[in-house]
Amino acid sequence: MPDRLQEAKGRQVYLVLRDRIVSGAVRFGARLPNENDLAVAHDVSRVTIRRALGELEREHLIERRRSLGTRVIYRPSPARMTADISGVLANIANMGRSTKVKLLSFDYVPAGSAAGEALGVGEHDLLQRAVRVRSVDGVPFSYLVTHVPERIGITFKAKDLADRPLLELLERSGVKVERATQRISACLAAPHVAKALGVKTGSPLIELVRIVYDRDNRGVEHLHALYRPDRYGLEFDLVRSGDAAQRSWSALPQAARKSKTNGKTKSPDDLSI
Repeated sequence: MPDRLQEAKGRQVYLVLRDRIVSGAVRFGARLPNENDLAVAHDVSRVTIRRALGELEREHLIERRRSLGTRVIYRPSPARMTADISGVLANIANMGRSTKVKLLSFDYVPAGSAAGEALGVGEHDLLQRAVRVRSVDGVPFSYLVTHVPERIGITFKAKDLADRPLLELLERSGVKVERATQRISACLAAPHVAKALGVKTGSPLIELVRIVYDRDNRGVEHLHALYRPDRYGLEFDLVRSGDAAQRSWSALPQAARKSKTNGKTKSPDDLSI
């Protein structure tokens, strides 16, 4: 039990230090406190600190030298992606052309799943399932699993999905996209996702589930997306609204956001590709 407790503490220290490094709170070239000071700050033993630093070193986040101490060698990507939550279906084509995609799988599966139920498809029908990883500057930032009804999926091939955003393919097939619902939360990276995104198993990820509907209120796409929080963020602009007695925050209308940025949104939106 003591060994397991120390291992858990070491993991906790590792996660805290890693978060500070990848978030930029501790910048490239900065030196970390020595093992004694870190042990006191985190209320753990030097052995536990040494284990945590070993993990960070194996991930090439820090460099340890006997005479010089521990230095941060991680450089945050200058091209960290951000997406405007309030512009749900905006800029999809732009994102598709500004990032690179790797198609991991493309097949048809029975609809008897959460995706099939969400899309309102019969359990004996088929769904086209695709798994993709998107990267920017050669660094993966999103793991995307999409399901669409077979009647739509047969209108395009795997090569099309590797080259074009899914929303564009849906509209090319004749689908008139009307609205979408989405849920944003967090999860931990499973081994296969961690490998695809270049992170450790159990690393925290942003999780998004979206269902897209056509004008007849039929589900046409189910998206389950996982994002590296050090490479991708979610944001939206707020404005104070309401009367003087009950002022509150509201999302800034997209037209107003465009006028602020000379007709351009601040960042591409990967949330529905």
